[in-house]
Amino acid sequence: MTPTAHLAPEVLAGARDLMDAAFDDFTDHDWSHALGGLHAVVVHDGRVVAHASLVQRRLLVGGASGRSLRCGYVEAVAVDPAHQGTGLGARVMTEVEDLAPGHDLLALSASERAAGFYAARGWRLWRGPSSVMAPGGLEPTPDDDGAIFVLDGPSGPGLDLDAPIACDWRDGDVW
Repeated sequence: MTPTAHLAPEVLAGARDLMDAAFDDFTDHDWSHALGGLHAVVVHDGRVVAHASLVQRRLLVGGASGRSLRCGYVEAVAVDPAHQGTGLGARVMTEVEDLAPGHDLLALSASERAAGFYAARGWRLWRGPSSVMAPGGLEPTPDDDGAIFVLDGPSGPGLDLDAPIACDWRDGDVW
């Protein structure tokens, strides 16, 4: 795992290019969410072919009077389409998951296509309603319900997966 600031510019640019190759709708806001943390990167023949990042966030579980948790949030997980199915996604996710002990939990928002991949790795689907801690207060994010997965750290709080969950505010997609 390498901090964003220590990645060579060509690796960072290659990771950004990978996002465009792997996703139809990956935006600059989405990319900015993946920066400032740690990156797991696989380079093959001088090209970035797999990537995942882990950034720090705060999650609130249990509503406005709930518990604030230190979260490692997984962003920008992608494998070059020509290399999918070769274990590279599992490789970068193992690096990310190895950092769970430093957090109350890890979390991510998964596409329908990727949900089975995360579930098979032991990630649990959050069943409760989601929201964001927006500047004006908690705002529901129903479009994200059913897409949020969590992985407890060893000091994890034994979370109620049916409780409300809220993420901290950011530009673009909040989850």
